[in-house]
Amino acid sequence: MRLLWYSIKNSFARKLTFALTVSGIALVVFVFCAVFMLSNGLTQALVDTGSDDNVIVLRQSASTELVSIVWGDQADIVKADPAIAVDADGAPMFTAEVVVLISRPKRSSGEPSNVTVRGVSDMSLKLRPQIKLAEGRMWQPGTSEIVAGKKLAERFDGCGLGETVRFGMQDWTVVGIMEADGAGFESEIWGDIDLLLDAFERRPVYSSLTMRLKDRADYDSMKERLEGDRRLTVTAMREKEYYRSQSQTFTTFITILGNLISTVFSLGAIVGAMITMYAAVANRTREIGTLRALGFGRISILMAFLVESMIIALSGGVAGIVIANILSLKEVSTTNFDTFAEISFSFQMSPKIAGFAFVFAIAMGLIGGFLPAVRASRLKILDALRAK
Repeated sequence: MRLLWYSIKNSFARKLTFALTVSGIALVVFVFCAVFMLSNGLTQALVDTGSDDNVIVLRQSASTELVSIVWGDQADIVKADPAIAVDADGAPMFTAEVVVLISRPKRSSGEPSNVTVRGVSDMSLKLRPQIKLAEGRMWQPGTSEIVAGKKLAERFDGCGLGETVRFGMQDWTVVGIMEADGAGFESEIWGDIDLLLDAFERRPVYSSLTMRLKDRADYDSMKERLEGDRRLTVTAMREKEYYRSQSQTFTTFITILGNLISTVFSLGAIVGAMITMYAAVANRTREIGTLRALGFGRISILMAFLVESMIIALSGGVAGIVIANILSLKEVSTTNFDTFAEISFSFQMSPKIAGFAFVFAIAMGLIGGFLPAVRASRLKILDALRAK
């Protein structure tokens, strides 16, 4: 216990050195957290887009709705599946949708970027209860009216309430702004599917089919039934799993890049911690000799300096995590590598990321402090007491 107090007291004794070392470790932890918060934010936004109760059907081998083709007669076959739930009016909770990319300029820079346009039906809203109007109203069927996601409306020219967007050889008026609890739908434009099919000359071809299951347990049998039907060339998956897969390419890229950057930065932080601890050993040689003379063994001295190094590292870790949490207030947008569409999301901290950051900080402290601690433990008592 006395050596623990000794380590704590000496950790803060050299304020400038302590501050510089802590700052270096905090920077590394901040970068580490920022990268994984970015990846987690995109994944969370896309996963929240889906529902565990919904199933999405695409053309076999299609990885996204953009490259999927489901013919109208195939949609009718799927719609008749007995596993599909019905609403209060007895109508199947099933919708066929079309998804197309258009180019729109950003409000901030004027640079064009891809925007997702989704043709939907009234049932689409029942299948996605998280969709709510923030402003305005929903589109009227059979009219060239659309609603835009809240994040999309803020970022793209012509997508605000009352503004006009031109695509498919006609003008479309934004009559509503929708929210979806931060899900990916907030980065889309929604409109009447019948008009959009005609506008994009897609009739009678859909991009995807979405349906609600009567019972989640019916999923496996439904999937086997649809994929085994020779009249169909489709694949079925849970909606949440589909949207999770849409983030894989981007998150893999970010994770690899983040690990590379964090590794390079951590080497600098480890060297900084090592220099700090070597200086501590050099400045406290007599103290070490006195401790040895009082009966403290080599292992005790080794542990004392390792604890001191870990205290410095943990201080940097806490500072880095606190600073990284500020990023949660920041919303960013990027092109999803899987769909090539612009999507907006926020940095998302999680207990898992914070836990890994703490472990990362401790590892830097242990690696940086180990050799100086060994050096301190190997000092001979007489040589240490004679040191100036």
